[in-house]
Amino acid sequence: MTRKILMLCGDYAEDYETMVPFQALQAVGHTVHAVAPDKRAGDWVHTAIHDFEGAQTYSEKPGHRFTLNASFADVNPAAYDALVIPGGRAPEYLRMNSAVVDIVRHFLAADKPVAVVCHGAQLLAATGLLKGRRVSAYPACQVEVELAGAEYVGIPVDQAVTDRNLVSAPAWPAHPAWIAQFLQVLGTRITH
Repeated sequence: MTRKILMLCGDYAEDYETMVPFQALQAVGHTVHAVAPDKRAGDWVHTAIHDFEGAQTYSEKPGHRFTLNASFADVNPAAYDALVIPGGRAPEYLRMNSAVVDIVRHFLAADKPVAVVCHGAQLLAATGLLKGRRVSAYPACQVEVELAGAEYVGIPVDQAVTDRNLVSAPAWPAHPAWIAQFLQVLGTRITH
């Protein structure tokens, strides 16, 4: 069954966490609309490449220009089956946009499938709807997850956790785990 998925993007979202799910979810037959506030289809956002190189936190390098394929102004969250929120720096300022928070709140309140990676948990926390949920995120977001009333799930960087309709992971090395779990939540069947 084809699902219509909304992806909330913004400047300096993590490159892999934006491009890989956008392409992978389309590759298995889903429709993915990538949008960003104040942007239209054909506009682009900057991405950043975050890497784990032995420092106390990730390093950041310039990523690619990611072209959006839908217009933010046209988004009606009720028309979508699921939501994907990439990490990186975008969620830290997207959470201050009331229209974006309202969109995320719609998906959580309606128990629609939601996938969030890395710092995307900052946007979930802004909704006020995380109480009692189990959420993984980049370790630096643990405090926000817990202050939002959720249980922070500290797992290896290449793992993911599913809590009913919510799939979360700490960073891009978890793509195989969280995408597989999200496909299950979506009811996607892949045959070999």
